[in-house]
Amino acid sequence: MAQVDLVIRGGTVVDGTGSAPREADIAVDKGRIVEVGKVAATGREEIDARGLLVTPGWVDIHTHYDGQVTWDERMTPSSIHGATTVVMGNCGVGFAPVRKTDHDRLIRLMEGVEDIPGAALHEGLSWEWESFDEYMTAIEKRAHDIDVVMQVPHGAVRVYVMGERGAKREAATDAEIAEMRDIVRDAIRAGAIGFSTSRTIAHRTSDGDLTPTIGAADKEMIAIAEGLREAGAGVLQWVSDFRDIDHEFSLVEKLVEVSGRPLSFSMVQADVVPDQWKELTKRLDSAAGRGLPIKAQVQGRPVGLMLGLQGSVHPFLTRPSYRAIADKPLAERVAIMRDPAFRAQLLSESLEPGHPFLNSLAGAYHKMFDLGDPPNYEPSPEESIGARAKLTGQNPDEIVYDVLTANEGRNFLFFPLHNYYDFNLDNTLAMMRNPNTLFGLSDGGAHVGVICDVSVPTYMLTHWCRDRVRGDKLDLAFVVKSQTRDTAEAIGLLDRGVIAPGYKADINVIDFDRLRLKPPSMVYDLPSGARRLMQEAEGYVATIASGEVIYREGQATGALPGKLVRGHKQAPVSRAAE
Repeated sequence: MAQVDLVIRGGTVVDGTGSAPREADIAVDKGRIVEVGKVAATGREEIDARGLLVTPGWVDIHTHYDGQVTWDERMTPSSIHGATTVVMGNCGVGFAPVRKTDHDRLIRLMEGVEDIPGAALHEGLSWEWESFDEYMTAIEKRAHDIDVVMQVPHGAVRVYVMGERGAKREAATDAEIAEMRDIVRDAIRAGAIGFSTSRTIAHRTSDGDLTPTIGAADKEMIAIAEGLREAGAGVLQWVSDFRDIDHEFSLVEKLVEVSGRPLSFSMVQADVVPDQWKELTKRLDSAAGRGLPIKAQVQGRPVGLMLGLQGSVHPFLTRPSYRAIADKPLAERVAIMRDPAFRAQLLSESLEPGHPFLNSLAGAYHKMFDLGDPPNYEPSPEESIGARAKLTGQNPDEIVYDVLTANEGRNFLFFPLHNYYDFNLDNTLAMMRNPNTLFGLSDGGAHVGVICDVSVPTYMLTHWCRDRVRGDKLDLAFVVKSQTRDTAEAIGLLDRGVIAPGYKADINVIDFDRLRLKPPSMVYDLPSGARRLMQEAEGYVATIASGEVIYREGQATGALPGKLVRGHKQAPVSRAAE
């Protein structure tokens, strides 16, 4: 082997299999890894990785780039955090199949469920498709930095078949159920990786209506599972409150039995049902023990709200004085809020009724934290706004006011909504260590005005493998495997997630000592100038997709090797023979 496209020399390779790190060279040619060890060949390009970690690219199985993928070449923020494959179409929401009369309906659904600005979707979506296959074809026309994978969203399917009746959650007829089954089957055959649905009352349209799929009859869900069985492929992705846990989990098991396909569901610790995750884990382990391929997607930090004047949520939103200036530009709002008379008036006001969620957040000072730089996602109770106010004798609203109006109004308070009932991440650690869970729930591309969890893959290395001081850490090889090989296998992409000959050359070169998260910030780069939360990192020396360097030190190179991945992929011959 005289010369290859790329050689990465002398790095500490964490190969994605769970094996201990080892020093090795990696040769890459024509988008594939061709040699790992002592590479004699020269590379047309070479990267000196001595003293650096070399890992597979992250495979993020829970994102919502369904709109962004149609207008943007780069799947940021995910790709600047080392992701080289992202799966979208989660939570039953998406933009295909669709009739022309339902464009606005699907936008309102995505805007409400995933907090993606409707103005950006109206301007950015080309709607050059009707069927799911046509939607995938439209995506294929645009080059991307990383690979993208699609799931068929139940909400879009239901509205396509039933129109307004489907949006209003009316019962489907037998003929309509059969049509849904056929649409899902054909989409899987065309290359969709799976099917997703939502059954949580937290998911609502921008009009406040429940998402179309909540309460869908068992026979509708079972018929769709039959569609996957007929396709002989695909995975199921499930979001539920599990309010009736006996029925809901039994249905999950039934769908897996009928389809013969794997299913994953979202699992967090919610404050209102803090022990539900333990019961779900028992049922999950029991199902796995009986051979059912069911996994829970979990997240390695709190599902955290970013409370700020630039975002969708903050503690003063429902006070009359703030509502009077809410539509003004940020600089003008901050200038008004710095006036002592305005400040005194606002802080004297009661919250306007009719906003139960916002008002419940506004007084929960024990769960508000100054995020800091670097961001602290496992703060102690003593660091909360409430504790600080008690210590200093201040009104907590005054501290909140000062934090939000500092830095020209660009600061954020951190509010751990889920996974922080006990004010530490020990329960999250237990979830991650369970062999029947998957690392997921980054929600890349979604909740762009209030949540920025897309950096979780980076956080797993910085916090869990290096910096944690409030409890046990995790092994580096385990974390890398959990967000590469494990997630890739969970969706049937057996050609990636491992550094070994024959595998797709999706690779991160990381300065582990220097790796750190920057605080989230608001940018205004969506279509129509709409906002989204952005978070960057330092320490990714290079991110490589299909053998091409797409980022160096966090900066895009201009290379766009990413493709739409249609369907499952087989393992390399060398692995298939294992």
